[in-house]
Amino acid sequence: MTATNTVSTVRLTTAQALVRFLSRQFTERDGRRQRLIGATWGIFGHGNVAGIGQALVEYADEMPYHQGRNEQAMVHAAVGYARQSGRLSTHAVTTSIGPGATNLVTGAALATVNHLPVLLLPGDTFATRPADPVLQQLEVPYAGDVSVNDCLRPVSKYFDRITRPEALIPAALAAMRVLTDPAATGAVTLALPQDVQAEAYDWPAEFFAERTWAVRRQAPDPQELAAAARLVRDSLRPLIVAGGGVHHSAAEDALRELADATGIPVASTQAGKGSLRFDHPADVGGIGHTGTATADELACTADLVIGVGTRYSDFTTASGTLFAARDVRFLNLNITSFDGHKMAGTPLIADARAGLRALTGALDGYRVTDAYAAEYTDDKVRWEQRVDAAYAVDEPDVRPTQAQVLGLLDELVTERDVIINAAGSLPGDLHKLWRARSPRQYHVEYGYSCMGYEIPASIGVAMAAPDHHVWALVGDGTYLMMPTEIVTAVQENIPVKIVILQNHGYASIGGLSESVGGERFGTAYRFRAPDGTYTDAPLPVDLAANAASLGMRVIRAKTVGDLRDALADARSADRPTCVYIETETADTVSGPPPAQAWWDVPVAETATRPSAVKAREEYDRHVTARRRHL
Repeated sequence: MTATNTVSTVRLTTAQALVRFLSRQFTERDGRRQRLIGATWGIFGHGNVAGIGQALVEYADEMPYHQGRNEQAMVHAAVGYARQSGRLSTHAVTTSIGPGATNLVTGAALATVNHLPVLLLPGDTFATRPADPVLQQLEVPYAGDVSVNDCLRPVSKYFDRITRPEALIPAALAAMRVLTDPAATGAVTLALPQDVQAEAYDWPAEFFAERTWAVRRQAPDPQELAAAARLVRDSLRPLIVAGGGVHHSAAEDALRELADATGIPVASTQAGKGSLRFDHPADVGGIGHTGTATADELACTADLVIGVGTRYSDFTTASGTLFAARDVRFLNLNITSFDGHKMAGTPLIADARAGLRALTGALDGYRVTDAYAAEYTDDKVRWEQRVDAAYAVDEPDVRPTQAQVLGLLDELVTERDVIINAAGSLPGDLHKLWRARSPRQYHVEYGYSCMGYEIPASIGVAMAAPDHHVWALVGDGTYLMMPTEIVTAVQENIPVKIVILQNHGYASIGGLSESVGGERFGTAYRFRAPDGTYTDAPLPVDLAANAASLGMRVIRAKTVGDLRDALADARSADRPTCVYIETETADTVSGPPPAQAWWDVPVAETATRPSAVKAREEYDRHVTARRRHL
C-alpha cells in the first residue's frame, strides 16, 4: 500500500498571500508578544494599486492601512514607530514603481544606519515583460534584470526581487529573520513586479500559520566576560559611553544597576541619551562634539572607555581627538562583532542588558575612588548651572533664543513626553542641554541626521505610544523639506505637537560655513527685489499659514510669555497642533556653550580669501591632536 501525503493549499494572489502572511507574524522577548508588522503605509500607483492595494482591501480586517503623502516620509513614520516600539514591531511601506520606489532610498538609509527595522514593498516592472519598457521603467542597455529598485540594495540589510509567486515563501521568511535579528536589522526590501503581485498560486496553508520570532538576548562568552572584568578592575578612570544599543535592548535598568554598584560615570551618544535619567548621580550628559564639558573632560582623561551599544561615530569621538589619554583602552559591549572590535577594543559580544548584568556580577566589590566620583559630581553641578543660564529668561516680553525655547519645554514636560528632532542646530543644543526624564523621551535621529524626519516620525511615535505627548521640533529649513505628513496627522487625528522655530535661514550649516571659510555662502534666505538686487531681509514666507492650510491648528507666539502659554495649550490639545515662534536672529541661534570638542570638516588647503586661510590654520592645529587607536 502506498501512502499519500496531501498538502492543504490556499489559492491567492502573491500580494494577497504576502499581506496575509505579514498579518500573522509576531515577535517575543522577555515573555512579551506583539505583532511584528503593525500596519502598512502606502501611496498607490500603477505598480502596486492592483496588487498590494487590492490585497489590503481584501484583508482590511487583518492589516491596518495608513495613507501617506510622500514615500520617504512613510518610511520615517515607520521608523519612528519601530524605535518607540523597541524594535519589536514595525510597519511595512508599499509604493508604485519609478519615483515612488526611488523616494524610499533616503528613508531606507536612515533605517539601516540606525539599525531600525522597516519593511519596504516597492512595486517593480513586469517580470514577464509583455511590454518593454513600461511607464516609469529605467532601461539599462547592459542588463535586462535591473530596475530602479536596485538603488535600494546598498541601503537594505536584505533585498530580494520576487519574480515568481513561489519565490515569495523563502524570501518572506528571510525578511522576517532579518527584521527580528538584533544584530542585523535595518531596512528590508522585497521588490514586487506588478504582474507577479496579481498572479494566483496555490499556497501551502502552513505558510499562513502564526509565527513567533524570538528576539534573542545573547549572553556574553565567559572568557570575554572575564577579560572585560579584568580591564575594569585595572582602571582608575573608567567612563561608560551609552549608545543606542542600550535603548534597543531595554537595558536602562541594567545600566543603572552597574552605575549604582561601581560609581562609573555614564556619558551618552545622541542615540543613547536618556539611558540614565539626567539627575542620576552617574549621568554626565552627552559626549563628543555636541557633548557636555563634564563628559568630554572625563573622556580626555579616561584610561578605560566602556562603549555599550555604540558604533563610535565621528561626533562621538570628536573625529578621533577626544580620547586623549596615552594608554587609554576600550571595552566594547555590543551585539555585533563589527562594532565590538572598533577602536582596537576588547570585545564583549552580547545583548546589552545581558552583558551589563553579567559585567555587574563579575565586578562585585569594585568601585571607583571617592576622589574620581567627587570630581565628576562637582563638574556635573557646574554644567547644570550653565544649562540653567542658557534656559534663563530675564524678560518675558522679548523674542526667545532657541535655548530658551528648550528651557520652556523643559519646564512643561514629564516622563510622558517625547521630544523628536534630527537636523540643524537643534541636535547640538538638545544633546548638551536637554534633561531626559525617561528612556524614550529623547528621540533625536543623528545617525543619518535627515532633515524632514521629525514630522512623519512624530506620527509613527504617536501611533506606537498613543498615551504620550509627542513633540516634533523643527527649524524653518527642516520644515520646508517635508511638511506633507501634516495632512496624514490631520486625517487620522493624531494629536502630535509641532514646534516651528523660525530663524530665517540654515543657521546650523551657516555657522559651520563661516567657521570653515565658506562665509555662509548659500545658507541664507536671500530676497531678490524687483530691481534685481538681493538683500538678506526675511523672505515673505509664512510657515504658520502653510501649516494651517494643511489642516493644523496653529498658535502663533511672539514673546517668551506667549510661548509659555502656547506650549501649555498645545500639550493639552486633542488634535494636531502647531506652535510657531520666531527665535532671536539667525546669528544668535542658541545660548548654550559652544562645542566642547572638535569635528573634522576639511578646509581648503589653499585659498586667497582671508577667512579660508584663517580657517585652515585652525584646522591644521586640530588635526595634530587626532590619533588612531591601535
